[in-house]
Amino acid sequence: MAASFAIVSPATGAIVTTHRLIDESEALLRVQTAKTAAKEWRRTSIDERIRTVAAFVDAFVEDGENISRELASLIGRPVQHCRNEIKGFEERARHLLAIAKESLADKPLPEKDNFNRFIRRDPLGVVVIIAAWNYPYLVSVNGVVPALLAGNTVLLKQAPQTFPCADRFAIAFAKAGLPVGVFQVLPVDHEVAAAVLRDPRVDHAHFTGSVRGGREVSKTVADKFMGLGLELGGKDPAYVRADADPKNAAENLIDGAMYNSGQSCCGVERVYVHASVYDAFIRHAADTAAQYNLGDPFDEKTNLGPVVNVAAANAIHAQVEEAVLKGATKLVGEAAFANVAKPGTAFVAPQVLINVDHSMKVMTEETFGPIVGVMKVNSDEEAIQLMNDSQYGLTASIWTKDADAAYKIGNELECGTVFLNRCDYLDPALPWGGVKDSGRGVTLSSLGFDAVTRPKAFHFRLK
Repeated sequence: MAASFAIVSPATGAIVTTHRLIDESEALLRVQTAKTAAKEWRRTSIDERIRTVAAFVDAFVEDGENISRELASLIGRPVQHCRNEIKGFEERARHLLAIAKESLADKPLPEKDNFNRFIRRDPLGVVVIIAAWNYPYLVSVNGVVPALLAGNTVLLKQAPQTFPCADRFAIAFAKAGLPVGVFQVLPVDHEVAAAVLRDPRVDHAHFTGSVRGGREVSKTVADKFMGLGLELGGKDPAYVRADADPKNAAENLIDGAMYNSGQSCCGVERVYVHASVYDAFIRHAADTAAQYNLGDPFDEKTNLGPVVNVAAANAIHAQVEEAVLKGATKLVGEAAFANVAKPGTAFVAPQVLINVDHSMKVMTEETFGPIVGVMKVNSDEEAIQLMNDSQYGLTASIWTKDADAAYKIGNELECGTVFLNRCDYLDPALPWGGVKDSGRGVTLSSLGFDAVTRPKAFHFRLK
């Protein structure tokens, strides 16, 4: 009898559904199917690939409301915000479709007598994408769409909490008429996933998840000469300069910290505020955080849901408690949330902490919850030093009216993306990736196609 995985609602603690797991033999059979399908798919014209993937996007978006409601039940995110993930999925997919032909076109070299020289982007073959549960569709689209457009076949493994999300992709691809074997799902446990990654027929993998998970994946494929992209954790900082509007910065940064209950690799987790605007900033930050409606994800008024499970909630509480014991102060009264954020549940009240420093885990280790720490600084140099004092380097945001100053600060920051007067957003026209323990490689933009192709040189003597 096939094994199955029970998916528990973070909001209610009840089982939402059970999902069948496949064993190693079935998983490796799917690898072979993908390898076989890759021979024909790579020969399919780019125009046909674009047409088919566009039809997939149409089919997926058409079912967006059902997908949003299912996602809310799986991860507890407010349904109104789940709809935003469908919008983000479409924005990224449409952009990648729009740039695919140019990004994958042959790159001719300058003319040379009797020679035709150009570089062609060749597909790698079989690509395995391992997605994270916190944004199962946005994470997946970053890898699935460019891989298929480039002529690869794809095996998608979602996290157990969001196994059904991979099935949603499969349904939409079937409606689009994608040939059998070009896209398949991998509902497998960690051991079977490792066996798939070690298989010599797998040519590339992209993993999104924890630093620990990224290290395990790296070890698994260490003996293989294959590509590996990693999008891992974050402890993303923000700096509010003296000339910034503290109210505008506070409102935007609290949203960046609390959205998806803080469960975002690029969520804002620590803020450094110039002393001259510090008091005004923390006042507005506390007021903004106190206004969140924590509760049932299916209530349209709810804008803050639970975290993924009770264990995650307990880990977040432990970080806050450690900070308070070391001198941190809570700015948000917890009484207003007490009827929902009860001990033993996955609901965590939003919180802004002050009097924090880098001796506290809440300022150095990934929190992945609706908590943000705020520190006072006296100069750009101090802010830069603190922002870079991290094992992570995904995004950083600067809040100022002085763009020239922001460029100078941005050049000093150790991260993959620098924002000015915004945060927590991925522009699909820009490469997405991080440095240090936040990962390696990029997705999105024209550069995202590089990870799923290899350059082939054509050097023809014509006479």
